[in-house]
Amino acid sequence: MEETQFDVIVIGGGVMGSSTAYNAGKRGLKTLLLEQFDFLHHRGSSHGESRTIRVTYPQHHYYPLVMDSYTLWQEAQAQVGYQVYFPAHHFDMAPSHHPTMRSLLDYCRAHNIPFQLLRSPEVGQKFSGRINIPDDWVGLSNPHGGIIKPTKAVAMFQTLAFKNGAVLKDNTKVIDIKKSPEGGVVVLTARGEKFRAKKCVVTAGAWASKLVKTVSGVELPIEAVETHVSYWRIKEGQQGKFAVGSGFPTFASFGDIYIYGTPTLEFPDLIKVGVHGGKACDPDKRPWGPGVMMEALKTWVEKSFMGLVHSSEPVMKQACMYSMTPDEDFVIDFLGGEFGKDVIIGGGFSGHGFKMAPVIGRILVDLALHGDPNGVDISHFTIARFRTSSKL
Repeated sequence: MEETQFDVIVIGGGVMGSSTAYNAGKRGLKTLLLEQFDFLHHRGSSHGESRTIRVTYPQHHYYPLVMDSYTLWQEAQAQVGYQVYFPAHHFDMAPSHHPTMRSLLDYCRAHNIPFQLLRSPEVGQKFSGRINIPDDWVGLSNPHGGIIKPTKAVAMFQTLAFKNGAVLKDNTKVIDIKKSPEGGVVVLTARGEKFRAKKCVVTAGAWASKLVKTVSGVELPIEAVETHVSYWRIKEGQQGKFAVGSGFPTFASFGDIYIYGTPTLEFPDLIKVGVHGGKACDPDKRPWGPGVMMEALKTWVEKSFMGLVHSSEPVMKQACMYSMTPDEDFVIDFLGGEFGKDVIIGGGFSGHGFKMAPVIGRILVDLALHGDPNGVDISHFTIARFRTSSKL
């Protein structure tokens, strides 16, 4: 079969790969985006109806990535003509001496983020009785929150990639990447196709470590984890209090377990609340199991929403994949070895990377095009950081 030549081949059509294809096409690169399943499938990490976008992180290196992403989400949705980003405030809550809360306060002060530090009675006043925290907790409110519509956002990036000349192929599973004697790489698919490119970007999500091991023998410590989000019915007459645009925030709770959620947007009268984390699995042999820590989540919903939300059972659950590194930081780096700088890895986005997809796509294209991230600090995302504790 005749080989086709590209500047960049992107493997994996979730939000990171689709953003990369858009950024590459926008710069005039002949781009191919390959996805092993249908586009917009529900087997990976980029489907569903909402993701939070927030600026507060214990790790300072995420600040410029998130702040750039706010701008880039708005630029992209203006180009496509529909909305994927919905503004909201963000609210973090934790025991008053919790190390995460201290880190978030330091973070806000260091980056001049406007915030309010609230005790329990003040939280009730701030949110008109919609959120309650224990007496020995504090809350941190800031204006930089919001919701991203994930499936819609992936479709947006794919549409913009296509409009900028990218070739998009789904149901095309990549089985190997070879170094080409003439320079660049050759990508081989399960159907026997061969695609040649100067550079290749691997954004395969939960399948990244499998593909990288096949291609190079390198064992990236990116673990596939099945997680669940759940939707809870708001009691009759209270629904408007939790809607996006009502002043109800995106939120994160750092108690014994890490709980997060969003205002009502995707399903009328239902609020999304989930537990960060899940159970490790093989992405090709998923258990599609029940949600984790459900009893603790029921208790949290009952106490935190002042009895305004039915807490006996969620009315709906949705499964999703994380791809987790041991430190929950990303992997954005060259694969190296025989491939040198011709193969770039973007992975391990660890249940919190979706919000940064516009800037990560830009960085991955900078690495492919120029061999460096164009002034962005990605030193925390290297493969080399795992070498002390893995088989690398």
